[in-house]
Amino acid sequence: MIVPAKTSEIPEILLLTKACAQAMISKGIYQWNEHYPSKQAFERDIERKELYVLKVENKIAGTLVISTFMDDEYTSIHWLSPNENNLYIHRLAVHPSFQKQGYAVQLMEYAEAFAKAKKATSIRLDTFSQNARNQKFYEQRGYKRLGNIYFPKQSEHPFYCYELLLS
Repeated sequence: MIVPAKTSEIPEILLLTKACAQAMISKGIYQWNEHYPSKQAFERDIERKELYVLKVENKIAGTLVISTFMDDEYTSIHWLSPNENNLYIHRLAVHPSFQKQGYAVQLMEYAEAFAKAKKATSIRLDTFSQNARNQKFYEQRGYKRLGNIYFPKQSEHPFYCYELLLS
């Protein structure tokens, strides 16, 4: 079941993202660290009503942000559609103990259905250049890789931007 997140769930969400960070680091993927994702980011997401959680047996198994806000880092990208009526996916995560069970697909299907219901032109997102698994996941869903952006507090390596046109 995917539902809007509550402020009281932030500690559990942070435990989930820390577990994901540790799992990625163990594979040599330095995508998330002590700076990101942060409690403040999740608080802001909840204030905007953009943070969702996937619950399995009353546990938070996954999370994602569906936002209307375009980050400044995205302005240099040559998107497939105009910068209007787009949705942005951030902080998609599935706890390592729930991975490889189709939950990331469920979260993306939810986000894509949400975007279509809102009549969004496209969905945009970024994923770490060193995370080949994520790149393959998005590309298999029809997302097109368009360019690179950088988050210096996260990594010296780029993040790849993707877009899926919905109309």
